[in-house]
Amino acid sequence: MPEPDPERRAYDPLGPGPHEAIAPTGQGGVMDLALEEAESLEKDLGGGPAGPQEKPRSLWSDAWHQLRRNPVFLVSTLLILFLVVISIWPQLIASGDPLQCDLSKSQQGSAPGHPFGYDTQGCDVYTRTVYGARASITVGICATLGAALLGSALGGLAGFFGGWGDAMLSRVADIFFGIPVVLGGLVFLSVVTSTTVWPVVGFIVLLGWPQLARIARGSVITAKQHDYVQAARALGAGNGRMLLRHVAPNAIAPVIVVATIALGTYIALEATLSFLGVGLRPPTVSWGIDISNAASQIRNAPHMLLYPAGALSLTVLAFIMLGDAVRDALDPKLR
Repeated sequence: MPEPDPERRAYDPLGPGPHEAIAPTGQGGVMDLALEEAESLEKDLGGGPAGPQEKPRSLWSDAWHQLRRNPVFLVSTLLILFLVVISIWPQLIASGDPLQCDLSKSQQGSAPGHPFGYDTQGCDVYTRTVYGARASITVGICATLGAALLGSALGGLAGFFGGWGDAMLSRVADIFFGIPVVLGGLVFLSVVTSTTVWPVVGFIVLLGWPQLARIARGSVITAKQHDYVQAARALGAGNGRMLLRHVAPNAIAPVIVVATIALGTYIALEATLSFLGVGLRPPTVSWGIDISNAASQIRNAPHMLLYPAGALSLTVLAFIMLGDAVRDALDPKLR
């Protein structure tokens, strides 16, 4: 009786053990491999065991991932948060009354407890600078929200449906683009007697929505030509579902970028109109009003102009920097 070959593997009816595996040879047969070798071969062939894989990020999550590592975004966001907080609770850093003045201290410089000195009426410049953030931030945020909502709604509908509505919106927007902003403000606000911020907000929305409408229209026209929108239309999706679920989420990014940058521009526009005497009016505390009062005294008391103008410039710069950072994060072509 022949002796068994010691190199020949005994037949195992249960198949290979925990240390063995069978791999195809590619020639119609199989070969025995150790389990570690089989796993290595499967990984090399791209068929390794399914393990935890990183979930692909969307446009918004990818943008947030980039923004968190952008120092410009972090600095501008912290500054804007600080301005928003002091505009809501100015008493946190200013305990005085911006309307309480003492003529005996007119145009005096820095003093203990009054680091920015006094203006022509003897009011504390520091307190008025802190309280002036409320009017500017309120006008900027409200005007931006109003212009963005109105412009994106009209521009999005016009770009999606097209036709005579699109043509009419384009011609109306061209008319508003032809109106000089400062001249329009002088005409529109000169007949308003209200001392609140709402006439200024309404005027900025009136002249600001065409720009955002044009951005939204072009973005929607581009988005509705993509394959996923055509596939949704072929599957029977209605216009409302396609617009809200597929087109709008992919077309809103340019509107957000332009609106963020425009917010700083609207704050500067409010200060300009207040400087000319047709924007916010006393007793409202505004950086534009303080700059207007200090312009004639710049040689005698430059501190009256320096601090409110510096606060205005810093605020506008913060929003422009924020808009630039958001644009870089949401635009794949800039990465």
